[in-house]
Amino acid sequence: MAESTHARFFPYDSPYENQREAISGVYDALENDRDVLFEGACGTGKTLAALVPALAFARETDKTVAITTNVHQQTRQFIEEARAIRSEEPIRAAVFRGKASMCHIDVGYEECEVLRDATKEVVDLEEDKRELEERQGELLERARAGEESATEARSAVMDELQTVEADLEDLREQSVCKHYHGNLTADTNDFYDWLYGGVRTPDEIYSYAEREGLCGYELLKNGMEGVDLVVCNYHHLLDPVIREAFFRWLGRDPEDVIPVFDEAHNVERAAREHATRTLAETTLDSALAELEEADDSRATQARNVIEAFREALVATYDEELGFGARERVGEDWEDLSIAKSEGRDDLTLKFLSAYEGEGIDVDTDAALSLGTALDRQYDRAYREGETDVRRDCQTLQAAAFIETWLADGASGAHFPVLSVRRGPEGVYGRAELYACIPRAVTQDLFEDVHSTVLMSATLRPFDVTADVLGLEDPATMAFGLSFPEERRRTYAIETPALFASARDDPATQETIADTLRDVIEFTPGNSLLFFPSYSEAERYHRLLDGTTDSTLHLDQAGVRAEGMRQEFTDSEDATLFTSLWGTLTEGVSFDADDARTVAVVGVPYPYLDDRLRAVESAYGEAFSDGGSSGSNGGDDDAGWRYAVEIPTIRKTRQALGRVLRSPEDFGARLLLDERYTERATREMGKYAVRETFPPEERAEIVDVAPNKLKFALLNFYSDMGAYEDPPPAP
Repeated sequence: MAESTHARFFPYDSPYENQREAISGVYDALENDRDVLFEGACGTGKTLAALVPALAFARETDKTVAITTNVHQQTRQFIEEARAIRSEEPIRAAVFRGKASMCHIDVGYEECEVLRDATKEVVDLEEDKRELEERQGELLERARAGEESATEARSAVMDELQTVEADLEDLREQSVCKHYHGNLTADTNDFYDWLYGGVRTPDEIYSYAEREGLCGYELLKNGMEGVDLVVCNYHHLLDPVIREAFFRWLGRDPEDVIPVFDEAHNVERAAREHATRTLAETTLDSALAELEEADDSRATQARNVIEAFREALVATYDEELGFGARERVGEDWEDLSIAKSEGRDDLTLKFLSAYEGEGIDVDTDAALSLGTALDRQYDRAYREGETDVRRDCQTLQAAAFIETWLADGASGAHFPVLSVRRGPEGVYGRAELYACIPRAVTQDLFEDVHSTVLMSATLRPFDVTADVLGLEDPATMAFGLSFPEERRRTYAIETPALFASARDDPATQETIADTLRDVIEFTPGNSLLFFPSYSEAERYHRLLDGTTDSTLHLDQAGVRAEGMRQEFTDSEDATLFTSLWGTLTEGVSFDADDARTVAVVGVPYPYLDDRLRAVESAYGEAFSDGGSSGSNGGDDDAGWRYAVEIPTIRKTRQALGRVLRSPEDFGARLLLDERYTERATREMGKYAVRETFPPEERAEIVDVAPNKLKFALLNFYSDMGAYEDPPPAP
């Protein structure tokens, strides 16, 4: 690609060398209709490296670029980059957010649909009334002038006007939205001039619309057609129903959209969430109550199915909980083990045993048919103002889930789960079909659109990402840290392997605590410590409390971390203890003095619960040598690698990337566990993890004995001139 092709979209003096190469590679891939897997460390300038060639190609081929993330901080960065690009080259850009956060009257999606349709009817009738009034006025003038036919015609118009006025009065008594009414009746040209006079945030759009008595969400929807760039959330692209509507609002066929996924290592988890289905006991209860009210012959058939499923759900969790366990159930969902090594799960078996109808498929179809009819009734009642809210059909929800449970519950792509929690009325349950294979969601998207760019600091191994998401022959590119290598150190410390079975060993705890104390003492500034879990973070916070001059901060599960994070970054000598699986691992920068040293303690594998084991099994079946559909031709241990080891090392790499955020920055990155060392690669077999890191990152890792780490840190930070006072004595 010629430099001039993209230069007009690049908002700064010139790209970095890596950035220039990435821009060219992305553009070439788009020209050849190929997806892109793009890994770039901090400083690569990934956002512009993807946006610039995508916008250039889209301008030439009349397409729209949709850049998406699930991290709020990244959305803000996209807006800043779009504004910078717009300052150099005119682009029409829209920042789109879900309706729930932009609604001025706080109603749900279904209610909004009804309100919008009813409001359109009101506006249409108001227009009819105006036209009829003008017509009758004209006829009145003609009648007064002696035109006989005008009198007769006016009488007919007056009759029609009376009917319209009556209909209008009836409609106005029903549910309408005054904000949407403003959209349909006001001159909105000023809004669109303002909207595309810059790159506006959803909050700015909401404020403008609120001030003018308009609906900003609907205005934005109706004004996005043909934009050059749209910033959106993952669910706008990953949910098939929302995606279809979203592309329609853009006025684009799928092949004319170029999605760019940021933080793309999260797409696997997000796609899995979109494909997972749940049904709570409370929904079953509501469905049964709904059927009691239904005067329909299909109600008995629907009750046969739904009542049996509810009975089985309760009986299964009662049996699983056992004596005394019910009292220990808390307010968070807790999974119970119901799956079997062979055959259907316990809940399904109890359901089939409890069912007493003439045929489970026939009765399920009847329940679906009745649910659909009831849903139409509720929709009509809300439209006609008989109800204040749009009622959801619980029978339809329950029947649809049960049909899916029976069809997919035994497939390797889904895993049946039963969970319990404590509510106001006591313990209740929830059935869930947990999606194991996310490519069932992503593959259709990638096949439909022109090309997709997936970028992250941690996408490798590329073949695994391609397999899991269903990408065929993507273009791949990887760029490591471009900052001066002498300004960073990466150490693997030979502390004991922190296996789950070794975490309670006093000798292991003492070695790790002593090493962390050295880390804190010999870091000239703040230290950021990641642990396998919040409980381990709390353990070492307790062990080090009072043994160091540093101010210790503890991040805890369920507690908002932002205030504590701000207090930590405002400090000059503080230590933050957190979980690798918490909220501070990614999407949060610790620039310059915010944190000098980052340490990952242990190889923080997630807890191997039934869900993760199901994913491991599904991946093993899909990508192993025995039944591989994988791009690498199969892998004997694909399940473990794909489901556990690689995601864990990606998380570890994300954590290490919280520091060293600019060329002027410097810092140390520590891996505390002998499994990261070169010796482990030779001696510990499958337990060693060093080889899972990309080659250039492995090459930078220096093995250090625990009692030598303080000397290594002292030498490095002294070379950086980082100690203001005389350095600490080893």
